[in-house]
Amino acid sequence: MRLSFPGTARLARSSEFARVRSDGRAFHGKAMVVSVLPDASGTPARIGFITSRRVGGAVVRNRARRRLREVVRADRSAFPAGTWIVVIAKAPAATIPFQALQSEWRSLAKRAGVLVLDP
Repeated sequence: MRLSFPGTARLARSSEFARVRSDGRAFHGKAMVVSVLPDASGTPARIGFITSRRVGGAVVRNRARRRLREVVRADRSAFPAGTWIVVIAKAPAATIPFQALQSEWRSLAKRAGVLVLDP
């Protein structure tokens, strides 16, 4: 599987983000919030990222978004089909070490039930 995010794997509409936020479950960490909405459809998992101005200026927001996208990209093939995931960046997402960011993502994803990795 390619490690990119094709258009079919992204959440794009604000209504989709709102549906995940209202109907899904949220798992909070220090650098991010992961919201998950399981769906019964057989479509591939879809992922969206939110970085608000609270994270910082445009450069900082883009850095945080790129880092989060890379962390999630490596585990994308392990997501269950039909799941919608929204990752919301907090301010530390742009500054904490990459390994800490990856560790937090995996911890939150396992708690959310969207990531099952071998030990």
